[in-house]
Amino acid sequence: MSLVPTYDECDPDQSYACRAVFRLTDNESLADVAVWLIGKPLSIALLFVLGFSARWLIHRFVDRLVRQAESRETAGSLVASRRVQRVRTMGSLLKSIATGLITTIVLIMTIAELGYNVAPLLASAGIVGVALGFGAQSLVKDFLSGIFMIFEDQYGVGDVVDVGEASGTIEAVSLRVTRLRDTEGTVWYVRNGEILRVGNMSQNWARTVLDVAVAYSEDLVKVRRVLREVAHDMWEDDEFRGIVIEEPEVWGVQSVGPDGVVLRVAVKTAPQQQWAVGRELRQRIKARFDYAGIEVPYPEWVTRQPGQAVPSGANGAPSREPDADVHP
Repeated sequence: MSLVPTYDECDPDQSYACRAVFRLTDNESLADVAVWLIGKPLSIALLFVLGFSARWLIHRFVDRLVRQAESRETAGSLVASRRVQRVRTMGSLLKSIATGLITTIVLIMTIAELGYNVAPLLASAGIVGVALGFGAQSLVKDFLSGIFMIFEDQYGVGDVVDVGEASGTIEAVSLRVTRLRDTEGTVWYVRNGEILRVGNMSQNWARTVLDVAVAYSEDLVKVRRVLREVAHDMWEDDEFRGIVIEEPEVWGVQSVGPDGVVLRVAVKTAPQQQWAVGRELRQRIKARFDYAGIEVPYPEWVTRQPGQAVPSGANGAPSREPDADVHP
């Protein structure tokens, strides 16, 4: 009889813990217990470590590709800026797909490590997928909508969009949801399948449209000349070079109302710069109107006695008044 313990009690596919414990104790029961208390937990932990490591490496590789793509683009170009946004969005999508695939693989390998046969599970994956498709149609709709939105470049990370229920800056885009933050700091999570229309205010170029009201007594030819001068000065200002991308236009009289005359000014700007340009242009118009003595309309109430003629207001138009009592 051989004094050296044999290892036939441990299956060839069992862990090293079984063979090591059997070698030390020559006890099959202890070897089996070691498999479940030491071997399998360690194997599962190793699977999770490998999965997290693979995920980290893939995410780092994608981030590196995104940085390289950003560095190759020409700074300040509108097309380049749009490409950078799309690259970032595609990078976010690739990382989401990689995370999903790695998670699925680790879960299947964990089930196999626990001793279950995964072959029927893999064979029935197609049937389960069809069943899930019928049972989770909204989820499938979200995924398909997310894929088309990303590949059609409807919006990307950093864009300012209006998706109906919410509007703000896109912070993240995944296959299922889009996360955006509005001007008040509220974060909105919008399912891709629920987005019926998208208003993107960040693609290629934008436009600031200002309606400037003046009093009836003002000379409109003079007002239009002043507006053109203010807009032209902003166009030639080095601070706004590359932000105001075309010569501003004064479109003329937009409306005539009870309080005054409204003229419209249009300025073509770089994406997401229309609001800053509009605020600066309003400030410059206000200062120039004060210097030129151009009056803007303001509400004015005048009281009169019964039978007294209605005086003209300071704006050159008949003043509005409350209903007068005409009884003697």
